[in-house]
Amino acid sequence: MWEKSFSSKSTLTSHYKLHIGNRPYECKECGKAFHQRSGLAEHLKIHPREKPYECKNCGKAFRQHAHLTSHQKIHIRENAFLCPICGKSFTCKSTLTSHYKIHSGDRPYQCNECEKAFHHRADLIRHQRIHTGEKPYECKECRKAFHQITQLTRHERIHTGEKPFGCTKCGKFFNCNSYLLSHYRIHIDDRPYECKECGKAFRRSTQLSQHQRIHTGEKPFECNARGKAFYWRSGLTGHQKIHTRETLWNVNNVLMPSARR
Repeated sequence: MWEKSFSSKSTLTSHYKLHIGNRPYECKECGKAFHQRSGLAEHLKIHPREKPYECKNCGKAFRQHAHLTSHQKIHIRENAFLCPICGKSFTCKSTLTSHYKIHSGDRPYQCNECEKAFHHRADLIRHQRIHTGEKPYECKECRKAFHQITQLTRHERIHTGEKPFGCTKCGKFFNCNSYLLSHYRIHIDDRPYECKECGKAFRRSTQLSQHQRIHTGEKPFECNARGKAFYWRSGLTGHQKIHTRETLWNVNNVLMPSARR
């Protein structure tokens, strides 16, 4: 060993751990251990601080859904009104009644414009802004406005560059939790959206909607030049390049003779 000297016994004791392999400070996130507390503190910076899973009873947040589920058990005794379907508990009967509509399929609040129905009145009010064009939430940076405050919050992260939702599998970060959850299905190969016609499953509902056009025959993307329609926008984009080449060919035929004069 090196004959290194120290000004205090505590510093020597801390240093001696390097030689005997003693690592008493362990990271609870990944299990990596360190000789000194300062080493652990520096290491913890690599783990995302965002805690996307929040307890609706007390507001406490967690990094993992399993931790939230375990925590929520402490509220069962505190709250007298328990949902018989999912086990979620509430402090008053009216809140439980409102929540139960999700399971019963009861949607008493209907939009007069498109007849879409909702479980709660607040959801209907937010939806109606689509028809009225009302966008009360405006970005202070670029003045872009939104129907919902959650949309504004997500948009503002474009300006700040904030991506608080990190994937524990690959370390990729996202600016909203829904993008993270959608991305996470790649790692676990979760495909919850299944086509009732052929059984093919997809990770996202939008992918299922696009796929179903094959069965329904719907082709919403139409070429303005010739009226040809396509299942997907990418098909239309690829087709339109034909017209671009035709236009360039015609322009060259017109301009080239005059250029020779």
